[in-house]
Amino acid sequence: MIRDTATLLSRSLRHIARSPDTIITTAIMPVGFMLLFVYVFGGAIRTGSDSYVNYQLPGILLITIASGIAYTAYRLFLDLQSGIFERFQSMPIARSAVLWAHVLTSLVANLISLVVVVLVALVMGFRSGANFWAWLGVAGILVLFTLALTWIAVIPGLTAKSVDGASAFSYPLIFLPFISSAFVPTDSMPGPVRAFAEHQPATAIVNTIRDLFAQEPVGNGVWIALGWCLGVLVVAYVLATLTYRRKIA
Repeated sequence: MIRDTATLLSRSLRHIARSPDTIITTAIMPVGFMLLFVYVFGGAIRTGSDSYVNYQLPGILLITIASGIAYTAYRLFLDLQSGIFERFQSMPIARSAVLWAHVLTSLVANLISLVVVVLVALVMGFRSGANFWAWLGVAGILVLFTLALTWIAVIPGLTAKSVDGASAFSYPLIFLPFISSAFVPTDSMPGPVRAFAEHQPATAIVNTIRDLFAQEPVGNGVWIALGWCLGVLVVAYVLATLTYRRKIA
């Protein structure tokens, strides 16, 4: 399986290399949000942080991933429509290798987009005293979050009836960080909105990443963030695998 996945991953990465606009497009919207919030709204938002770019960067990173996974569903849908899945089925390769190649391609492409966004944030004034282990923790959480959302993306990629339908599912995921602690403290929100914001995955993940960047104690928040990421990952993986088996049966 590992060899088959590596071969198909190489194929997918070549497609990405020939179309770098995919990564550029993925990074443009989060960078635009970052510029908007820092230079237009940032002065009016009270977060208790000395630098608003530091405060909102974790949320921007989640939006980057949520916008990037739409391309996974898109590429998977195109492969399915082109009939290449049937050709793969006639070859002596592991069935799961096809999905894993798309998932790992998404991971690589999203990591590149995340690096681009962080570099832009540094130009805008983002600073962190986080040590190597804190940065490693941030990277680990973002990788888990990317894998979880990518396996969700596999499902519409396999079941959508049109290209637009394959990628439209990502819009609610992009919107989710806006109803969290990503851009404003949750205590400034009305009661029902605050209750939702404080108990949805984006808030736990954003708060954990923010604490790691600031070298502050993460407390139980890190376990909540990891629990959300791993829980969504396992459920999405099972559902995506079952969908794939029914699709190619």
